[in-house]
Amino acid sequence: MVAGADHIDYQAPVDRMQHARRLHVWLLLLLVAVSLASLTYGATGVTLWGTLAKLWAGEELTRTEAVVLFDIRLPRLFLGICVGAALAVSGAVMQGLFRNPLADPGIVGISAGAGFGAIVAIVLGALLPVWISDLVGNQLIPLAAFFGGWGTTLILYRVSTRRGRTSVATMLLAGIALAALAAAFSGVLIYMADDQQLRDLTFWALGSLAGSSWTKFVAAAPIIVTALIASFFLGRGLNGLALGEATAAHIGISVQRMKNLAILCVAAATGAAVAVSGGIGFIGIVVPHLLRLASGPDHRTLLINSALLGASLLLAADVIGRAIISPAELPIGIVTAIIGAPVFLWILLRRRGIVDM
Repeated sequence: MVAGADHIDYQAPVDRMQHARRLHVWLLLLLVAVSLASLTYGATGVTLWGTLAKLWAGEELTRTEAVVLFDIRLPRLFLGICVGAALAVSGAVMQGLFRNPLADPGIVGISAGAGFGAIVAIVLGALLPVWISDLVGNQLIPLAAFFGGWGTTLILYRVSTRRGRTSVATMLLAGIALAALAAAFSGVLIYMADDQQLRDLTFWALGSLAGSSWTKFVAAAPIIVTALIASFFLGRGLNGLALGEATAAHIGISVQRMKNLAILCVAAATGAAVAVSGGIGFIGIVVPHLLRLASGPDHRTLLINSALLGASLLLAADVIGRAIISPAELPIGIVTAIIGAPVFLWILLRRRGIVDM
């Protein structure tokens, strides 16, 4: 009996870890497949395989082929990978931080706060002193979105946490209030914007990668990649936090430092993602939950798998958006809402007991 108990206690976690690592490989293959589809499909007749065949044969690409592949689709691909990974990992970190699967940067207003910061930069950026504009350069909008998301995250955490316990009902209601407040202030700025700024602000309405460029990628990628790398080191701390803050502290986890780092990572990743893609919902809440069902709640593997699956789903949504009404494009936010809203309702029905209003 003792041997059997030992087998149950130790072998199952090992098997689950191996399963999660095998899932790494499958998700990486999925990302490669979706990336190839993203480079292949578009409104023009240019295809990835056609251009590769010409390059293999030693032929020169036409100007159109070079521009479509290298200046439009490649930055769109890399930006989509960064944004999808940022949103999914931010959702996983927030769910671990709040110890609730309903937490998400979009649901609780962080995306709205980041969007407000970006709108402030677009509308009022011209009023900044020249030396500040020269100092931040292309990083102005991502940095403004970061501080908007960071401030919203701090307010949300302060409001929803009392005596070391986080109330999901308070979190959701506070998130709705913060999102409404950010939307109100954004509306004031939109009313003040000129025609050029209004054209830029339409980018935020539903979320899209249509405006992708190497400039935007270079501006956002360093912030997102840094936040993601830092998030991957939160796995052990989030696992300990799932047992309660007191238990986590007893096993040697610096709870407050871990919380601060988690908030910083979520704000940075979400802020930069919103700055370059607009508001794209449901990636952050659906991806981590599906992966918990598939491979368990261990954040050491969950965060990496979330990055891979989040990037794949965002790219898939982008391809679907380009295919449905080709040659026009359906915004990614609409596609993710159509897919994610039913899954979110399913999560609520399965876990309705955790939402004690």
